[in-house]
Amino acid sequence: MADTINSLEDLGTSTVAAAVVNDAPVHVQKLDKEGRAYATGKRKNAIARVWIKPGAGKITVNGKEFNAFFARPVLQMVLQQPIVAASRVEQYDVIATVSGGGLSGQAGAVRHGISKALTYFEPELRSVLKAGGFLTRDSRVVERKKYGKAKARKSFQFSKR
Repeated sequence: MADTINSLEDLGTSTVAAAVVNDAPVHVQKLDKEGRAYATGKRKNAIARVWIKPGAGKITVNGKEFNAFFARPVLQMVLQQPIVAASRVEQYDVIATVSGGGLSGQAGAVRHGISKALTYFEPELRSVLKAGGFLTRDSRVVERKKYGKAKARKSFQFSKR
């Protein structure tokens, strides 16, 4: 740090500026000893543990086919969004275990877990999934009930007399 920078030209040629530019985070592949990528997805009160490995595109949730576990077509679509966005349909087998919350929250948790696991398996997919908003954890949860209220914000009926 012996260099003193007096002008913009000095800044462009300094070694400090070159070191700062090259310190961008490098995402590396994270696999377990069986060649799978693991990630945890969360949504509302649901937590999903997701493993991804190369395969024929089979998605299993809690030991069942995802079509049987999530009967609503909307939830099935939510589950497949990151795979379709990354154009990796029928390339990976997904095994997920999910607990807590309701069906909608569980589908969102599995989607979040699939997205994270895809970035661990193929780090170059991160920009595509990040642009689609699949890597962001949806932090909205149910507001707690307050004392003196019927629900979180709803009051009891007011009567003047």
